[in-house]
Amino acid sequence: MHSDPIADMLTRIRNALMAGHTSVAIPVSKNKVDIAKILKEEGYIEGYTVNDEFPPMIQIQLKYWGKRRERRPVISNLQRVSKPGRRVYVGKNEVPWVLSGMGIAILSTPKGIMTGQQARRQGVGGEVLCYVW
Repeated sequence: MHSDPIADMLTRIRNALMAGHTSVAIPVSKNKVDIAKILKEEGYIEGYTVNDEFPPMIQIQLKYWGKRRERRPVISNLQRVSKPGRRVYVGKNEVPWVLSGMGIAILSTPKGIMTGQQARRQGVGGEVLCYVW
């Protein structure tokens, strides 16, 4: 049992990238699928699939750039912001910029999980789940 499933997801992705794996399997939840969808839309991962076999898992295909010997992961870092012991909430005017717009903030808002840029456009705040760059 994990006390912070989103941190577990980010750690699994980070470890797979450091090891040079092409994909990583993560236990399924609605929030994790939404985060994987955002990572796909923003171009940080190749794609993801959700299998319904037991145990249900999300298979995330990681994305790299460069030639075979010099290939580097597209994701430089993933940082968990709001944790179970310390929740971080922001208002609609306080949505953070990550590396001056080079990265993304993923927020859980009343309108669902979305990027910081989408939250600014829709005029909503919420809980800052993580930063990706």
